Amino acid sequence: MPSWLIDRQEGEARARAIEWLVLDVDGVLTDGMLYTGPDGTELQAFHVHDGHGIRLWQRAGRHAAIISGRTSVAVERRSADLGIARVYQGAKVKTEVFSSFLAEAGTTAASVCYVGDEVLDIPLFRCAGLAVAVSDAVPEAIDAAHLVTLRRGGRGAVRETVDFLLKLQGLWPAATMRYFGGNEPRSNQ
Repeated sequence: MPSWLIDRQEGEARARAIEWLVLDVDGVLTDGMLYTGPDGTELQAFHVHDGHGIRLWQRAGRHAAIISGRTSVAVERRSADLGIARVYQGAKVKTEVFSSFLAEAGTTAASVCYVGDEVLDIPLFRCAGLAVAVSDAVPEAIDAAHLVTLRRGGRGAVRETVDFLLKLQGLWPAATMRYFGGNEPRSNQ
């Protein structure tokens, strides 16, 4: 389970109001490594657990979006594969993009969980209803977050966040029913 950096009761109240999962990419959905081939082709690796977590989130009637400072074909493809329609790349000033996102989605900042890892994510941490830093985020981002994952970026941190939110909101059984058939196994989480 992730660790609270604010009062747990306040944090859980914030988490119960979350309907949108808004994600950074580099260092959150990926491990932050960029691989460039000799022809200039860029490759990024995405963890399947994070992808399945996003699917579970959507199955629970929740929504996901991406706000990334960089632009990448890999992100376009991965978000299309996961059914994430709201993808904002090349966001140099993330707060401006966030404001546009809120207006387009017809939602409020209080309904957003933003997951990030870098100092450029701190302004969105201050805006979002719930700010989550991955465990290997820079210290300044961790200090600005409400919650810190146990897992690293690109290594299941998004899945950990989704599982935590779905369980806290009471949506885990419905989102996973197809796997357990109503007989959810015991978990030590």
